[in-house]
Amino acid sequence: MKQSPIFVRTHDFILWLLPRTTDFPRSQRFVLTKRLQDAVLDFQECILEAALSQGCKQAERLEEADITLAKVRFYLRLVHEMKWLKAGQYEHAARMVAEIGRLLGGWRNPQPQTRATMAV
Repeated sequence: MKQSPIFVRTHDFILWLLPRTTDFPRSQRFVLTKRLQDAVLDFQECILEAALSQGCKQAERLEEADITLAKVRFYLRLVHEMKWLKAGQYEHAARMVAEIGRLLGGWRNPQPQTRATMAV
């Protein structure tokens, strides 16, 4: 499997996010912290499964990835509102997730090929 930018960006996001979650309140470790961690890891699994699938199965996995990424966004926003992430950290995370979302959107909706590119 070729290393697509979405896999690299997601991996980078996970490596950035997981250490930050260890600073969240201990009382939330098995509630919101776990939900956020699970959502980001579930997203990684969805795109891996999509890469290994074809046709309708791939489309289903990509849709599931899109839904899971929306959950990641929600949990990040909630964590920020609870003041467990500083404004700069939240902005950085939001930029990373936005880029991942654009990459996912490009994968889900590839541009139609023109006749010139199909002939090549």
